[in-house]
Amino acid sequence: MDRLFFPFELLTERLAIRSPSVGDASQLLEAVAESIDMLRPWMPWADHAPNLPEMEKNCREAEEAFREGTNHRFHLFLRDSGTFVGGSGLHRISWAVPKVEIGYWVRKSCGGKGYITEAVQEITRYALDELQAKRVEIRTSSRNVRSRRVPERLGFALEGTLRNDERHVDGTLCDTCIYARIAEGWSEKGPDEG
Repeated sequence: MDRLFFPFELLTERLAIRSPSVGDASQLLEAVAESIDMLRPWMPWADHAPNLPEMEKNCREAEEAFREGTNHRFHLFLRDSGTFVGGSGLHRISWAVPKVEIGYWVRKSCGGKGYITEAVQEITRYALDELQAKRVEIRTSSRNVRSRRVPERLGFALEGTLRNDERHVDGTLCDTCIYARIAEGWSEKGPDEG
């Protein structure tokens, strides 16, 4: 498994999944501002509504991390309109195994339409088939029922729950659910469907 080329793009039926660009900053800002109350309980980075210079800096840093292969954040856009839908990516990358973790969020006005499931399915396919990852993880708070539905829909196995694993953004202890797909038995159609 090697670093991803840059700029990067994957296409699904409805989505363009792209590497970050400073040019995305204004659309990212709009999506985060619209969704901040929904994101705040789950995303530590959503502790305040950012401004454009912060978003531009954030996108520049994400571009640099992508090129270096340390973190591959993706921006999700609707193919037909170019609307910024949300974010995902390959995180906690261990090129030695190789293994990755997929994270995701969706803007408020785009929730409930299956965009994140569609994106995660394609990112998982890419990681397992093209990058030859041996393991793809999704970690989510046990309290975040909507987030947990994504790996469950895609046939990820719930390998365990780490009790009192992290502090929730409100300061309380929370459990982390760990879902995984491994290369053995993988098919883009779903688990063990050949």
